[in-house]
Amino acid sequence: MGTHIHVPALVLLLAMLIIAAKAGAWLSLRWHQPAILGELVAGLILGPSLLNVFSWPIFNHQGLQETVLALGDLGVILLMGMAGLEIELEEFLNNHQVSLMAGTAGVVMPIVLGTIITYPFHHNLSASIYMGLVLSATSVSISAQTLLELGRLRSPEGIALLGAAVVDDILALLALAVFTSVVNPGGGAGGGVGGLAIALARMMLFLILAFLLARAVLPRMATWVQNQPVSEGLMALAFVAILALAGAAEELGGLAAITGAFLAGLGLGNHPARHMVFERLRPAAYGFFVPLFLVGVGLRADLRTMSLEGAVFTLLLIAVAILSKLIGCGVGAWLGGFRPLQAWRVGLGMISRGEVGLILASLGLSAGFLQPYEFVAVVAMVVATTLITPILLRWSFGPRSRYELHAARE
Repeated sequence: MGTHIHVPALVLLLAMLIIAAKAGAWLSLRWHQPAILGELVAGLILGPSLLNVFSWPIFNHQGLQETVLALGDLGVILLMGMAGLEIELEEFLNNHQVSLMAGTAGVVMPIVLGTIITYPFHHNLSASIYMGLVLSATSVSISAQTLLELGRLRSPEGIALLGAAVVDDILALLALAVFTSVVNPGGGAGGGVGGLAIALARMMLFLILAFLLARAVLPRMATWVQNQPVSEGLMALAFVAILALAGAAEELGGLAAITGAFLAGLGLGNHPARHMVFERLRPAAYGFFVPLFLVGVGLRADLRTMSLEGAVFTLLLIAVAILSKLIGCGVGAWLGGFRPLQAWRVGLGMISRGEVGLILASLGLSAGFLQPYEFVAVVAMVVATTLITPILLRWSFGPRSRYELHAARE
């Protein structure tokens, strides 16, 4: 039997979470900070670290937390689809060298530093490498929203950042496949050289097909649908394309859902009505789904369970998470042709970790690679990097970034 969701409790909880998120955003803006910072802090306050709303009698229903967090995950997918809508495909391809260098270095550096730093805590090389893999997975959803707020998503740094995130996603999951094949060489379909080859083939085949679909098919479909007498047909196509490619990326391609969502948005971005689609997606995304995602980051964190050793480990993990992406992606972007300031911005934008890191940490905990205190440290690291990235990114562009961007376009 399926889990029965208590609908009155769900709608009350959703209303409370959105009010809390927007109140946090308002306070954050009043203090001249990014709106998303206040929404993240609101989640920390309502989560198990402080108020723990899911333990309240009115909200203590089976499946309620999972439903809320799943709705938040839809916010990530919509956000990355909208990020793709803001980018023209030619602009994206013109920055491929920077994206490739930054994305590659941004995977290698966290794996190396993560392995070195965590090894003294448990003297287990496999567990240390796995923690490095967890650190390698970037989530640019927060950076994308920050760049949208600043009017910088279509800047060279913004385009390179999104491209590097796609490269990062592919290489991080490929590295995980290599790790699995080495540690568990007899692990059936998922292990050994054969399993690695299958994983790589899945990724490449999906990316090729998704790219062709985004470039050639989606714009033509959008034109045809727009001319049909169907109410909101173009918006329905946008939702379907983003959701379908997001699901296909994860289930068929072995990639993160946000990669498929971004590619769908990139394809729809070639249609003349892309600005209209973006503006009509914005209310649903920013009024409902994205706030739930941002609050959900805090709802996942329980900082009360941390011991002294765990606190030391967490601080080290946060430092490595920040420095490895900043150095790796920054140097990679610089080697790819960016000026030092531009490369610095790309490195800052790649600091944030998110859902992929949390998923890898959960799998590592179940498989015995990570200890419970290490899992809590990963959650704290995700929260910390999510909090600090928009602040550093906004600071790197300066207070006049939107004005300067419009001036440059004119």
